Amino acid sequence: MVQVKVSWVQGADETLGLPSYQTAGAAGADVRANLPDGTVSIAPGQRVLIPSGLCMEIPPGYEIQIRPRSGLALKHGVMLLNSPGTIDSDYRGPVGIILLNGGQKTVEITHGMRIAQLVLAPVVQADFASVTALGETERGAGGFGSTGRG
Repeated sequence: MVQVKVSWVQGADETLGLPSYQTAGAAGADVRANLPDGTVSIAPGQRVLIPSGLCMEIPPGYEIQIRPRSGLALKHGVMLLNSPGTIDSDYRGPVGIILLNGGQKTVEITHGMRIAQLVLAPVVQADFASVTALGETERGAGGFGSTGRG
């Protein structure tokens, strides 16, 4: 298990608790909307940055991916923009979750509502090298859907 240190933003409601796994086999830890001043309404097509009230110290060699919650997507059409979002190991500021209402009705995000999942993932940095030619493959430069496999 890898430890991620978490601190609270000043004024956040710490009684909501830290992100938590809802089952023993869960890959993502649920994070909650930290809205001590009230509810946020998201109109259809609108995007809003929802505060989590958290700051994190992620160990070097890791990132935290912010992923959508399937229940919010299915029931309300709420999705995450920039999904999965990335929290880099050298970022120490407040964590916000960008929600988009892709549904047809206004959605209310309430204080303490589970709004996203946080997944800790290892990171491998690439050594990008400029070359004059790339190796050949059967696919070549074929793009979207060009493999013909489904």
